[in-house]
Amino acid sequence: MTNAMKKILVTCCAFILLQSLPAQAERADGLKRVDIKSTDVYVDNVSRNAVATGNVVITRGTTVLSSDRAEVKEAPDGYRTFILTVAPGKLATFRQKRDGGPDLWTEGHAERIEYDERNDVIKLLSRAMLRQLEGQRVTHQMEQAFISYDNRKDVLLGRNDPSGADIPSNGRGSISIAARRAGLAAPASAPDTAGSR
Repeated sequence: MTNAMKKILVTCCAFILLQSLPAQAERADGLKRVDIKSTDVYVDNVSRNAVATGNVVITRGTTVLSSDRAEVKEAPDGYRTFILTVAPGKLATFRQKRDGGPDLWTEGHAERIEYDERNDVIKLLSRAMLRQLEGQRVTHQMEQAFISYDNRKDVLLGRNDPSGADIPSNGRGSISIAARRAGLAAPASAPDTAGSR
């Protein structure tokens, strides 16, 4: 095998391995600072808590969270928990780039959003919707009363109650998953030859 063929083989193998990895939240976001824009903000440096109200927009790298009110709690080791809430009838939103490609995104909304930075888990409570996109193409979309999304494992969990419980007869949610195989079309029907005889 020539050196050129070995390089092509290594490149192909690397590409296949990268394609098989789960699409996680962009790892670089975890090292970026948190910027909060709001009408009002209260910061307690002793307890390491902050509360922002009024058209809140929180940005950290490619992650953007928005709501009417946001509470940010920082643990002694620096990890944060974000709790976003809104006025009745409104929805808090988030959008986050995923690793694995140049234009992969996860976005969603709910009446309450909780983001655990340490475990990289986002929870959407009440009127929850989460979707994953490849560019403009939606690859997954889930609607439930409660959705938990583990960014590290790329795992979605939906429950029929905002508490995260699964309560019998409490309604149903939905999930849509796009086809992965391209170029598949329904077989063409056979031509009608009976009338040509």
